[in-house]
Amino acid sequence: MEKSVIHVKVPGKLFIAGEYAVLEPNQFAIVIAVNRYMKGTIEEDSIHTISLPQIGFPDIQFNLQDGQVLFNQEDEKLVFVKNALSIFYQLLKENGTLPRPFRLTVTSELDDDSGKKFGLGSSAAIVVTVITALLNFYKLENIRPTKEWIYKLSAIAHYQTQGNGSCADIAASTYGGWLHYRMFRPEWLNQELKKGTSLSDLLKMDWPGLHIERLTPPIEMHLAVGWTKKAASTASMVKTVQRIRNDNPPVYKRFLKESTDAVTRILESFLQKSVEGVIDGIKKNRMALQKLGEHVSFAIETKELKQLIDIANKYGGGKSSGAGGGDCGIALVKNDGLLEALTDEWKKSGIFPLSLQISEQGADPTEF
Repeated sequence: MEKSVIHVKVPGKLFIAGEYAVLEPNQFAIVIAVNRYMKGTIEEDSIHTISLPQIGFPDIQFNLQDGQVLFNQEDEKLVFVKNALSIFYQLLKENGTLPRPFRLTVTSELDDDSGKKFGLGSSAAIVVTVITALLNFYKLENIRPTKEWIYKLSAIAHYQTQGNGSCADIAASTYGGWLHYRMFRPEWLNQELKKGTSLSDLLKMDWPGLHIERLTPPIEMHLAVGWTKKAASTASMVKTVQRIRNDNPPVYKRFLKESTDAVTRILESFLQKSVEGVIDGIKKNRMALQKLGEHVSFAIETKELKQLIDIANKYGGGKSSGAGGGDCGIALVKNDGLLEALTDEWKKSGIFPLSLQISEQGADPTEF
């Protein structure tokens, strides 16, 4: 009998609104999944093998020893994959399931051809890809490849690896579409892990604070995404911004209120099917981030992002996406004609429009 091959497709993400603020309790963000994908192929093999050919690791073999995943080569680029594997094998051990050797090959469309990052959440997407592939490979009655379990396992692996971040990118890659997102309480998760709560129990628990809800945008609203051709480091910028909480509480509180007002305006406008309201909310969120940027040691809104946004505001509304400091900016406009004029002007100004659409599927396995 021919062995089955499972193919996994996981979308990238972009933030629409609520960046930085979403790291705080009761703060919401809006995030989307986009149609550039991380792809995984998993099948039975005689030895445990991970293949990441695009980043120079076509044949990583690994063993399990005393609960640890040991690669035959080490590199910081492999840390997210390694930790995703470790979390999954911990779950298998809790359920009394013996590991089965496999070969997992992962390729990505989330960066450009030269390897430069667009800022579409590649570290989150690779964790979701590994977890989704393994859940579907094992197909155990008590370990189910549901969206909720994919999200929770991936969030644990990603948060433990990076040490910060909202895991909104994990949610987008898992669930797909437009999402209304609120982060779980990280101190609760850390406490549960520290006191030895099993992964099996964690997967079944309600996570305090967590909210993931699909949104339906106004039909006539169009999204444009522009790339500044400069990469940014999210983790370090998040740490810098969070220091303002202690160093300058009045500035931080004002930012949180302004971000809340902007995201609320967008959400209400979604319900009212008002493109104008959504664009107004986007502009409000941009202003909140601009004011916050005056108090940090790096440019949330770089010169290139400012140019991208200034052009976007002629046709609709624009802002940086994610942590800023480079990567992508977004624009929302009312019709195709405005979208075409906007992207034409971006091109003339050196901004590279990315041909992106919403990915409705989320983490999607198929078997051949």
